Amino acid sequence: QVQLVESGGGLVQPGGSLRLSCAASGIIFSINVMGWYRQAPGKQRELVASISSAGLINYADSVKGRFTISRDNAKNTVYLQMNSLKPEDTAVYYCNVAHRDGDIWRDCWGQGTQVTVSS
Repeated sequence: QVQLVESGGGLVQPGGSLRLSCAASGIIFSINVMGWYRQAPGKQRELVASISSAGLINYADSVKGRFTISRDNAKNTVYLQMNSLKPEDTAVYYCNVAHRDGDIWRDCWGQGTQVTVSS
C-alpha cells in the first residue's frame, strides 16, 4: 500500500555532509512515524532517527548533534540531513514508515541507499 523511495546517498569524505530524502506514495495513514535506519556490513539494522506525524523526534546517541530529521507532510517526504560524517556512518540507509494497527505497529521499508564515508 505504501511505497518508499530513498535518494541522496553517495560517497563523501569524513567531515562532509549529505542529505537523504524519502518520498512516500500510496495509502498513507495520517498518524504515523517515519524514520531512518541503517545497516553496516556484519551488523544489525539500527534506528538512526525517527519523526512522528505530531513532530516527536528520536535520535540514536551516535548521531545526536550531527544529524537532523525533518518531514514535509504536504510532500509525504522525510529528510535526513547528515553533517560531520564519520567513517563509522558508512552503511545502507533505509527509510521506514509505521502506523498502528490495534496493539501492533506495521512497517513498510524503502529499498535503501548507500552512504560511504571515506578519504
